[in-house]
Amino acid sequence: MVYSITYRRPVHINSSRSSFNGNEKPGSIGDSIGSGSTTVAAGIPDALSFDRVISGGTCPPCTTRDFMNYLIYIERSAENLQFFLWHRDYCQRFSQLPANEQVLSPEWTVEKAEADANAMPTAAGNKKMSPEVTEVFKGTDFAQTKATISEFNPAPNPFHTPPQTPDDRSGVTPSESGWGNDVSTLQGSRKANFVEKANVAYEAADVRVQPFTIQPFREEITRIIATYISEDGARQLNLASKERAALLRALASTTHPSAFRKVIHTIEFTLRHQAHPNFIRWSICNGNRPRVIFARGLGIGGIVAGIITALLITLSGASRGWRAISAIGFMIGIATLIAAWKGMCVVLHGMHHRHLRPWELFAEEDDSSSVYELKKGSFDSLGSTNSYEDEPWVAKYDKRNIIRKIFDREVWIQEPALRQIQDTIFLQSILGAVLGTAIFMAIFVPVPNGNLL
Repeated sequence: MVYSITYRRPVHINSSRSSFNGNEKPGSIGDSIGSGSTTVAAGIPDALSFDRVISGGTCPPCTTRDFMNYLIYIERSAENLQFFLWHRDYCQRFSQLPANEQVLSPEWTVEKAEADANAMPTAAGNKKMSPEVTEVFKGTDFAQTKATISEFNPAPNPFHTPPQTPDDRSGVTPSESGWGNDVSTLQGSRKANFVEKANVAYEAADVRVQPFTIQPFREEITRIIATYISEDGARQLNLASKERAALLRALASTTHPSAFRKVIHTIEFTLRHQAHPNFIRWSICNGNRPRVIFARGLGIGGIVAGIITALLITLSGASRGWRAISAIGFMIGIATLIAAWKGMCVVLHGMHHRHLRPWELFAEEDDSSSVYELKKGSFDSLGSTNSYEDEPWVAKYDKRNIIRKIFDREVWIQEPALRQIQDTIFLQSILGAVLGTAIFMAIFVPVPNGNLL
């Protein structure tokens, strides 16, 4: 079974934020979710929709992990999906809290956001003095000072966790007990690092309110700020300065999931309308780049062979019927070229196979250093950076010669909807080859014999 003959692959969409209209984002997402359909780009069947991929309703190579790998290795924007998955899980966990805990973090409404924006200092009040003027007024009442978050809450917070009691085994605190408490010391230093980054982000956004530590998930929100929102975060989101400042002001007041409303709409819009269509388009290709280029060369070679055959027979004294032999070269060449131009190798398609991705090739060689094992951290919402340049497979794949890359290892395509798309493209290439061959035959057959050979 195939799709319509007029089927077209999803168009590649650039990742530029400027390509989206700011007023279009919330409406488009709301319409998509409200209608129950997420097929926002032509060429994506419902079986491969964004919601099906995210919910785990697809098979390789179109699973959530494949989507994550694509964003890490190809598009290099995995932080969007990582943050989206964290926010979805966070909303579920927050809704399961007891009512007496949820009330500590009130919902961040549009009215509160507008009131917060109106309460921001004016541009004149925020204008910084030049270094020369600052030096002149230094030590006077006109000197400009910068308040930090800690200055607004000098009194001790009664809700802070009390200091840890001394270790009964050694009589000293964990920070003094040496090797026996390295793990707790490391965790404490990492926590302090997250808090420091979050405080810097708050100060950069001119947030003058001390976050309430009694609110649920406050520590987790602090780590999210340090990882995704801070300008030097390991997985910094591509947010405008106004979006970042508005989000930080909201998070300083509440840990309610609604504080992320505007940011998550922007991220979800990007995933649905840009990353997901590009991922499906990329998944349709069943061969790696060297194999696709090789297939294109074969297609062009087949067409050239057909032209040479037709010319030789036309210039000879053979009857016109013999010119039909050139149709074989035209058919094979045109069909191969059309399929290859859409990223497919007809040989691989005949077996419904695809090439293993470079990061998949070496996954079984050493289970202890498996790429899949290493990149499981990509689903850790508070993991490290998404950089992969130092992964072992990069150097190994670069050392492979071009012949091995062209005839690399293959695996069966499990996703039925993807096989159906590829069947449709193959049928289109056959029909295109028939039409192209008919045109070539219409050119060569009427020509009189040359009787030159």
